[in-house]
Amino acid sequence: MTPTRRTLLKAALVSPLALPPCSAFAQDHWPQKPVRLIVPFAAGGPSDVLARAFAKQLGAAVGQPVVVDNRAGAGGSIGIDIAAKAMPDGYTLGFAHTGTTAINPHATQRMPYDPLTDLAPITPIVSYANVLVVNANVPARTVAEFVEWAKANPAAATFASGGNGATNHLAGELLKTLTGAPLVHVPYKGSGPALNDVMAGHVPCMFDIPVTVLPQLKAGRIRALAILSSRRSSVLPDVPTLREAGYPGFEEAGSDLWFGLVAPAQMPAALVERIYAETVKVVRSRDMLETIRTMGYEPWTMPPGEFKTFIRADHAKWGKVVKASGLKPE
Repeated sequence: MTPTRRTLLKAALVSPLALPPCSAFAQDHWPQKPVRLIVPFAAGGPSDVLARAFAKQLGAAVGQPVVVDNRAGAGGSIGIDIAAKAMPDGYTLGFAHTGTTAINPHATQRMPYDPLTDLAPITPIVSYANVLVVNANVPARTVAEFVEWAKANPAAATFASGGNGATNHLAGELLKTLTGAPLVHVPYKGSGPALNDVMAGHVPCMFDIPVTVLPQLKAGRIRALAILSSRRSSVLPDVPTLREAGYPGFEEAGSDLWFGLVAPAQMPAALVERIYAETVKVVRSRDMLETIRTMGYEPWTMPPGEFKTFIRADHAKWGKVVKASGLKPE
């Protein structure tokens, strides 16, 4: 064989055209084994219940089990860090949310990952928002009346939260900025204990998600004054948005919260698109829609490219809220 023919043969053997494209192969053959979904919160909470319902439906749709792996800690950062550092082959996904991509980076001194460069956003799954609720004995039925009451009773005007840096803490700080109400933050170790003290009358108000407050609203233990989102909730249709209540500005600050799927940054784009397409089918299915709305969430999806742009904007918005709150990174 002449040198020229030998050279041509070697070139043909290593040519990209002679090999099956990896991204197309991954897209066409995913999944061939169980998929791990890392949920960065403890088992049993609302986010875990949602994630497990989604995982079950996605597994049925793609023909392989989607196994939930709870990795709680550091406001969700531990679990999402594991997802970010996994092999980018589609077999480890992260169940991210607003805190893990938009809040924690501004409230933590040593973030183990950069949400803007170390993750491949796939799509949100649901949106939700905090609801401003007050103890049933607080003499206020509107936000304006509550602000007036707080200014007249500054010693009693406190608000509970699930802890420093939690979305319901930052919501309270933002309400102070928008209304001038002299609210003092009282952090708890979780939203459950905080809500218990609001119902008991030890703290007059707090912000919490619809799925948690719905039973207490129905029982008359608390009263909802406003929802901190850009639109009303389908599960609380009679509760006005804060803009409707006369206090615009929350939408621009990133009031709409979300849960969604992310993957390691180097995952092939074709595989990201495949998982996105399967996720949209699941979210739009009748069973999943019923689960989502029963839990007080709103179904929400968007293409990976749009989701990446959204996360970057959300990151910037919440950075301003954290800075305005005076919260010092820990």
